[in-house]
Amino acid sequence: MSTYPPPGSGPGPGGVGRRLDEAIELIEMELRHAVAYVNEAVIPEVRRESISAMRKAAETLKNLADRMDARASGASSGQKGRPGDPGR
Repeated sequence: MSTYPPPGSGPGPGGVGRRLDEAIELIEMELRHAVAYVNEAVIPEVRRESISAMRKAAETLKNLADRMDARASGASSGQKGRPGDPGR
Protein backbone atom coordinates (compact mmCIF):
# COMPACT_ATOMS: atom_id res chain seq x y z
CA MET A 1 0.00 0.00 0.00
CA SER A 2 1.37 3.42 -0.96
CA THR A 3 1.52 6.40 1.31
CA TYR A 4 0.32 9.87 0.40
CA PRO A 5 2.23 12.07 -0.28
CA PRO A 6 4.86 9.92 -1.95
CA PRO A 7 8.19 9.66 -0.16
CA GLY A 8 10.62 12.45 -0.99
CA SER A 9 7.92 14.91 -1.97
CA GLY A 10 7.66 16.63 1.36
CA PRO A 11 8.98 20.04 2.22
CA GLY A 12 12.48 18.71 2.68
CA PRO A 13 15.40 20.03 0.64
CA GLY A 14 15.00 19.23 -3.04
CA GLY A 15 11.49 17.83 -2.59
CA VAL A 16 8.59 18.45 -4.91
CA GLY A 17 6.84 20.46 -2.21
CA ARG A 18 9.76 22.85 -1.99
CA ARG A 19 9.84 23.27 -5.78
CA LEU A 20 6.12 23.94 -5.82
CA ASP A 21 6.56 26.59 -3.15
CA GLU A 22 9.29 28.24 -5.23
CA ALA A 23 7.13 28.09 -8.37
CA ILE A 24 4.20 29.64 -6.53
CA GLU A 25 6.47 32.38 -5.22
CA LEU A 26 7.71 33.13 -8.75
CA ILE A 27 4.17 33.17 -10.12
CA GLU A 28 3.06 35.57 -7.39
CA MET A 29 6.04 37.82 -8.14
CA GLU A 30 5.22 37.86 -11.87
CA LEU A 31 1.58 38.64 -11.11
CA ARG A 32 2.62 41.56 -8.91
CA HIS A 33 4.77 42.85 -11.79
CA ALA A 34 1.91 42.45 -14.25
CA VAL A 35 -0.52 44.29 -11.96
CA ALA A 36 2.01 47.09 -11.44
CA TYR A 37 2.51 47.41 -15.21
CA VAL A 38 -1.24 47.57 -15.84
CA ASN A 39 -1.68 50.17 -13.10
CA GLU A 40 1.28 52.32 -14.14
CA ALA A 41 1.22 52.08 -17.94
CA VAL A 42 -1.97 50.62 -19.35
CA ILE A 43 -4.64 52.37 -17.27
CA PRO A 44 -3.26 55.91 -17.75
CA GLU A 45 -2.98 55.34 -21.52
CA VAL A 46 -6.55 54.01 -21.70
CA ARG A 47 -7.74 57.07 -19.79
CA ARG A 48 -5.92 59.44 -22.15
CA GLU A 49 -7.30 57.71 -25.23
CA SER A 50 -10.82 57.56 -23.76
CA ILE A 51 -10.77 61.29 -23.02
CA SER A 52 -9.61 62.01 -26.56
CA ALA A 53 -12.31 59.76 -28.03
CA MET A 54 -15.01 61.41 -25.90
CA ARG A 55 -13.89 64.86 -27.05
CA LYS A 56 -14.02 63.77 -30.70
CA ALA A 57 -17.46 62.23 -30.18
CA ALA A 58 -18.68 65.42 -28.48
CA GLU A 59 -17.39 67.52 -31.37
CA THR A 60 -19.10 65.23 -33.89
CA LEU A 61 -22.38 65.40 -31.96
CA LYS A 62 -22.11 69.19 -31.76
CA ASN A 63 -21.60 69.40 -35.52
CA LEU A 64 -24.56 67.12 -36.08
CA ALA A 65 -26.74 69.21 -33.76
CA ASP A 66 -25.64 72.39 -35.57
CA ARG A 67 -26.55 70.85 -38.93
CA MET A 68 -29.92 69.70 -37.65
CA ASP A 69 -30.58 73.13 -36.16
CA ALA A 70 -29.60 74.86 -39.40
CA ARG A 71 -31.81 72.50 -41.39
CA ALA A 72 -34.74 73.09 -39.04
CA SER A 73 -34.22 76.85 -39.29
CA GLY A 74 -34.04 76.61 -43.08
CA ALA A 75 -37.21 74.52 -43.26
CA SER A 76 -39.14 76.93 -41.05
CA SER A 77 -38.17 79.90 -43.25
CA GLY A 78 -39.11 78.02 -46.41
CA GLN A 79 -35.55 77.41 -47.62
CA LYS A 80 -34.39 74.04 -48.88
CA GLY A 81 -31.03 72.44 -48.26
CA ARG A 82 -28.26 72.66 -50.80
CA PRO A 83 -28.50 70.11 -53.66
CA GLY A 84 -25.33 68.31 -52.61
CA ASP A 85 -26.12 68.36 -48.87
CA PRO A 86 -25.12 64.94 -47.48
CA GLY A 87 -27.69 65.21 -44.69
CA ARG A 88 -30.66 64.98 -47.10
